[in-house]
Amino acid sequence: MERIQKYIASCGVMSRRAAEKEVEKGSVTVNGEKAEIGQPVSEKDDIRINGVPVKPESKKITVMLNKPSGYVTTMSDEMGRKTVSDLIDLPYRLYPAGRLDKDSEGLLIMTNDGDLANRLTHPKSGKKKIYHVYIRGNAENNALDALRNMRTLDGEKINPVGVDLIKRSPTGSVIKFTLTEGKNRQIRRMCESVGITITQLKRVQIGALRLGELKAGEYRRLTKEEIGELLK
Repeated sequence: MERIQKYIASCGVMSRRAAEKEVEKGSVTVNGEKAEIGQPVSEKDDIRINGVPVKPESKKITVMLNKPSGYVTTMSDEMGRKTVSDLIDLPYRLYPAGRLDKDSEGLLIMTNDGDLANRLTHPKSGKKKIYHVYIRGNAENNALDALRNMRTLDGEKINPVGVDLIKRSPTGSVIKFTLTEGKNRQIRRMCESVGITITQLKRVQIGALRLGELKAGEYRRLTKEEIGELLK
């Protein structure tokens, strides 16, 4: 027997946290009855999400995608916007392990391995995520120092963020941000608070996994070694 949210994640349908939300919304049933958080289940039970049966995924697949701007990080969108699932042409249902907002781009991990997804998205994972942020105009030293020293954001505590200048010019600059946590739209909100205008935001690394030369909209399978690094 296994807790229902963990079972759903292990089937490759969604992450454990997303499964918990679906259970809380009443979208999940077990043998025709509404499920409860932590309810023990097994493969013998008839488990459904919005009436769709949940079955174990026999093969674990994990890919890295270079997400282009303009795609939302969901499996489907009620507003009809393009989603990252539109970019994956594989006979598996892969869901994003983490998020990038619609206007951001770069490295996104997609998987049907619920344990891996939970490890990557857990607040205590501590995996470093590196972003290259292109901004309008010159990157002033006082603004960079303010970003480095920022410990609260809109009244909420945040971990220290690594801020390093990559390139500076009067027409545009590039800043490297290194985060160990990811509040909602954190980099955009930080930059806005110090008067910096972002023109492009790209995630280039998660832990030891680098985006490399992967082109926008393309994806590739991760090796066992790369998955092992992510699980460390």
